[in-house]
Amino acid sequence: MPQPVAIAIRLSSQQKRLLERIVRARTNPYRLVQRAQLILWAAQGMTNTEMASSLRLTRGQVRLWRTRWENAAQKFEQGESEGISDENLLTQIISMLSDQPRRGNPGKFSLEEIVQIIAVACEIPVTSGRPVSHWTPRELADEVIKRKIVPEISPRSVGRFLKSSNVATTSKSLLVKCKSWRSKSV
Repeated sequence: MPQPVAIAIRLSSQQKRLLERIVRARTNPYRLVQRAQLILWAAQGMTNTEMASSLRLTRGQVRLWRTRWENAAQKFEQGESEGISDENLLTQIISMLSDQPRRGNPGKFSLEEIVQIIAVACEIPVTSGRPVSHWTPRELADEVIKRKIVPEISPRSVGRFLKSSNVATTSKSLLVKCKSWRSKSV
């Protein structure tokens, strides 16, 4: 059974230089470096299987990035023929090697709403007329709906926001810490 032939990758000297720059930079994300290395190796004639093994990817992933490069190659070549600067071409290459947005539901709550929910969590519940000493996710969800910050929210969502923001729902101790910190800094 004949094996499929991998897409041949040809790089201009400018493209090769910029890909090598991506690979050498110490602050680039690992996936970006990995994909840049993949394109460089593909241009040298490595097989998908060899690259997959060396980069700890599947052959399907290697094929995907070869195909994406091939689809963008004409745009890169056109830019180079028009005298595109290294920085602009580098930006285009990084954009092509980056993950595309994934499907999924958009976030239900805006950043502003989340911040307002966390601000309510920092208040003492008694000031809102709540007969509790500490906020619970249920009490907090009810309060933000009552204040019309959001039309609806589950206690679980409130809990996730508080967990991700590292805010304790024990407002009293949080406020005490804030007051003691302010008095030291003044």
